[in-house]
Amino acid sequence: MYRNFMRIACSLGSLLSINQVLECSEILSKTNTDTIWIPETWGMENFSILSAVSSKTTNQTIGSSIINIYSRSPVNIAMGAATVDILSNGRLILGLGTSSLPIVETFHGYKFEKPLTRMKEYVEIIRLALSGKQINYAGEIFNLKNFTLLIKPKRKLIPIYLAAVNQKMVDLSWSIGDGVIFYLRPINEMKETIKKMQTKKTIDVSCQIITCVAEDSEMAIERAKKTLAFYISVGNVYREFLAKNGFRNETINIFEEFKKSGFKSNHELVTNTMLQSLVIAGTSEECKKQLGDFRDTGMNLPIIQFNPVGDTLESFKLFKKTFLGK
Repeated sequence: MYRNFMRIACSLGSLLSINQVLECSEILSKTNTDTIWIPETWGMENFSILSAVSSKTTNQTIGSSIINIYSRSPVNIAMGAATVDILSNGRLILGLGTSSLPIVETFHGYKFEKPLTRMKEYVEIIRLALSGKQINYAGEIFNLKNFTLLIKPKRKLIPIYLAAVNQKMVDLSWSIGDGVIFYLRPINEMKETIKKMQTKKTIDVSCQIITCVAEDSEMAIERAKKTLAFYISVGNVYREFLAKNGFRNETINIFEEFKKSGFKSNHELVTNTMLQSLVIAGTSEECKKQLGDFRDTGMNLPIIQFNPVGDTLESFKLFKKTFLGK
């Protein structure tokens, strides 16, 4: 399914406006970028922006990173995926994830229950819907009767990648997914996990990496520290995972400072060891070397997450030149 080891993908994240995402996508369309990933948090709706991005590109795969499986029904996701895949002429990767308890329960008003079972049933139902066959499905969570997709999908098999943090979701990704999406995973731990899991079954392994490039290395590092501190502060699943994998004291310190003073200064508690293990940040030359370190983990598809440093468009031009050439 994937073409070669030297693939590289870009994520155009929530720090960008819709127009900036489209402008950057058009720039990427003229490069050898493998995939353009668009996140969904609580801003841009994913299927809409993926459709718009597909109109600005011709060769790049487009990916959702991620559609969470609590805010839409399985058949609704299948409908969205089929629509975007038609509009993009068969270029969609459907990235699915559970999100987290605070977002699911506080923002969407659903109970964060049985994430593994729910993910398994979502993947089964989405694949059945895309097959064009009538669905009569009896699961532990979902019971569907007589559903048939009214449009003919461009492809009956749209690749499905699962976002995974903890081991049970990692196992499920290798069991039922076409690929996996990692995020904020320490380099050494990720290398061990990939080596172990790929001996069981070979799938496409991607990892989204916070990436900050600037001519002034310290400016890039500060931007990366702020982004990393944000995820540690608001993302309990990442905070707990990192605490279990070498960064217990750091995550406690960052979170405690967040509770005292918000995001004012907690990024100052991000250590150099955390930066070296989790992000790409610095000058162009420094960032190229760091990307090589991530490639050495055995991942097939590094996803460099664009985090603007200073002016967005100027920052993106340097980002593009660093990783994708002129």
